[in-house]
Amino acid sequence: MTDTTTSRTGTPVLTAATIAQMVEWAVPQIARNLRPDVLAGLKAARACETHPRAQAVLDQLLANARIAAADEVPLCQDTGYVWVELEVGSDCTVPGNIFSEVDAAVARAYHGAQLRLSMLRDALLDRSNTNNNTPAFTQLTFREKPGATLHVMLKGGGSDNASRVVMLPPGAGLAGVKQTVLDAVREKAPNACPPLLVGVGVGGNFDKVSSLAKHALLREVGSANPDKQLDAIERELLASINATGIGPGGLGGHSTALAVHLQTAPCHIAALPVAVNLGCSALRSLSIALDAGRRR
Repeated sequence: MTDTTTSRTGTPVLTAATIAQMVEWAVPQIARNLRPDVLAGLKAARACETHPRAQAVLDQLLANARIAAADEVPLCQDTGYVWVELEVGSDCTVPGNIFSEVDAAVARAYHGAQLRLSMLRDALLDRSNTNNNTPAFTQLTFREKPGATLHVMLKGGGSDNASRVVMLPPGAGLAGVKQTVLDAVREKAPNACPPLLVGVGVGGNFDKVSSLAKHALLREVGSANPDKQLDAIERELLASINATGIGPGGLGGHSTALAVHLQTAPCHIAALPVAVNLGCSALRSLSIALDAGRRR
């Protein structure tokens, strides 16, 4: 599969057709196959869990993942909306219409794989189904390292409904951020199908901070935050969340979350934006390195 073309100057050129092709291929793979790191996290949680009901829930989740992969059926009846992020380095050329073919690709993928169609025409004025699970939600971001990576995520309504954005006063500080995360989990975790992956964004502005939290869900479960201070905060939050006793399926236990991932950004002196994006036990995403055709 060709990932890019090359300009006369040797610069990799990403095309709308390439992005659409990758999205169409990725959607059914994501719907049916649990991310390997999430699967490993569930297995690790089961090995440590002592609560009988929690053990039973984790056993069911692991069995569900095996059946979905073997029978090529969706992991969850809520096959989600499609979120697509393209990260590009300075060595890549991106045409202005880079996402122009994504919706058509999503429609083909959902109909071809017989996935549930969940998108409405308008949240307020026309809540009729689009009947093809479009539009997809797309965003383009830039990075310093070369190459490009395409991220595709299928996000269900239950976990997204449990997420939030809070504009804290700067004086709230780290304690306020921690409290915001714990409040979100305590109030909404049972409805978001735990064990969870908790994505936390801090900084930017009102619209940027939610993207930070969503992007945090892409990081591999079990990986350390490269910033040692943030890593320590993640570990503390994970321990506090698991101490709530909400547990798998909200039925009690020690495994409320598999991981907490925190991303930060600069912000205005008068602001402290915080976003919490909860990922459910069927967190479904795929990241594709377009510069080398590698997928993970």
